[in-house]
Amino acid sequence: MTTEASSPADPKTALNGNRRSAVVTQGPNRAAARSYLRAAGMTDADFDKPMIAIVNTWSTITPCNMHLDRLANDVRAGIVAAGGWPVDFNTVMVTDGISMGTPGMKASLISREVIADSIELAVEGHQLDGVLCIVGCDKTIPAAAMALARMDIPGLVYYGGTIMPGVLPAIDGTTKEVSVQEVFEAIGAHGAGKLDDAGLKTVESAVCPGAGACGGQFTANTMAMALSVMGISPMGANDVPAVDPAKGAEGERCGRLIVERVFAGDNARKYITRASLKNAAVAVSASGGSTNAVMHLTAIAAEAGVDFGVEDCHQACVEAPVICDLKPGGRFLASHLYASGGTRLVTQRLAEAGKITDAPTVTGRSLFAEAAEAEEAPGQIVVTTMDAPVMERGSYAVIYGDVAPEGAVIKLTGHKVDVFEGPACVFDSEEDAFHAVQDGSVGEGDVIIIRYEGPKGGPGMREMLQVTAALKGRGINNVALLTDGRFSGASYGFVAGHVSPEAAVGGPIALVRDGDRIRIDVTNRRIDVDVDLATRRAGFSPRAMAPVHGVFAKYRASVASASQGAVTIPNPPPAQVPAAAKAHQEA
Repeated sequence: MTTEASSPADPKTALNGNRRSAVVTQGPNRAAARSYLRAAGMTDADFDKPMIAIVNTWSTITPCNMHLDRLANDVRAGIVAAGGWPVDFNTVMVTDGISMGTPGMKASLISREVIADSIELAVEGHQLDGVLCIVGCDKTIPAAAMALARMDIPGLVYYGGTIMPGVLPAIDGTTKEVSVQEVFEAIGAHGAGKLDDAGLKTVESAVCPGAGACGGQFTANTMAMALSVMGISPMGANDVPAVDPAKGAEGERCGRLIVERVFAGDNARKYITRASLKNAAVAVSASGGSTNAVMHLTAIAAEAGVDFGVEDCHQACVEAPVICDLKPGGRFLASHLYASGGTRLVTQRLAEAGKITDAPTVTGRSLFAEAAEAEEAPGQIVVTTMDAPVMERGSYAVIYGDVAPEGAVIKLTGHKVDVFEGPACVFDSEEDAFHAVQDGSVGEGDVIIIRYEGPKGGPGMREMLQVTAALKGRGINNVALLTDGRFSGASYGFVAGHVSPEAAVGGPIALVRDGDRIRIDVTNRRIDVDVDLATRRAGFSPRAMAPVHGVFAKYRASVASASQGAVTIPNPPPAQVPAAAKAHQEA
């Protein structure tokens, strides 16, 4: 009887690193499969090599991802040099910046799940030995980590890098470095009559000078740093800007590293642990990063089966002050951070202060060993010290109360407000709120509430940058905004998102009416309203959700609460979240 020449248990496959792909390439019964692979370029010498997926989120729709096809060339070279066989796949991406403020933004968060699913399908369908994900725009980064956590095979994430600053000419003949944040604020200034059409076009034409993801410590750069500190991205690789000549060498290094991880048998969950997730959350806090990181880190944890939730993210902000003076709340951009010492320098500061713990990374070296090699630029002012932080507290907080019994995430960078109280101005869509801001219907002292924009209600949990930036552009600063949707990493001010439960499932935010007095207390971690919500609930039913089809309907049917990462996998809520919510409800 003829048997397969080798199998995943065969010592030869262990030696060659092709533990998984051997079931496709080895033995007489796989002759048909090999015939296809020969047509795709493989030879006899290649069938014993580990097959490495290069999953690319390349697209020409946005500067965040438009250069990733070129980066893949360097990755392939590294894989081949290290003894692997590269196999390329593409997946989808949805750009937040272009879809912001439109119905298309509903697709953004949903794309995170679709990307993770498509990576899993391509890799598992071909039984590949390892996977390297090349990512750019916001949702592609956590999606890649989610897929690696789910499959638990050798893998790493390589970020395409930040965009460089735009240069805006000033009236006095000087120039100012700008990011996409400025154009969203310019829209608000234009709506208020403070900026004419020509001025708006000047800003529009300056802020995005070329390839790379949005330049501040917005969601993309926040998550790129988080994955580096988590250890699933090679330290230093994600920091290099998209157009920097050093990017090529980093791509080749990543290609070599993924093959090394395959030969070493280091699966993704070696790096995605409770300790590494906490390290990542601390880095988010210290860098003044995006509140979206709360949702993405808890989603990655859910995929890895790790008990890590919103309260862990909150605690990270309690422990780690902001030590990076980065936009949106600060002065500098990710390219300035790179020139100052990058993620290594931030990690070194955190390690020296005892804010993070040592852990393995995909470079094969420990996190602390990587941090020890930080090179601080002389005189740099982007990264401060723990003794003289930019902010004494972290960049966000998780709060509860009448309006958010399962929690909400409030941004703390860009303002010094601890308590805000004012009348509610309630809107059942982002568009209605934006138009009200632009026509002057809301203003100083108001608490703007945007609801029915949650994971199910949207569906897709849109970001509210169009609204927050319009407020800033119009010069309206004494205002609060609550939503069951999300906020862009470029948003700043007294804003709280991820309000859970969301309005569409009958959350208390659905019961609030215009004029209700809302009190937001950061210190006591509460959002309360001065009415009897229990009485109001009698006879109440949520507004009927707009009908949706296709992937939007699938998502609505399966998505979990924002407090659970808005994932679409079976995901029982962590025990800590209800306990924390109960404690703050009874306070």
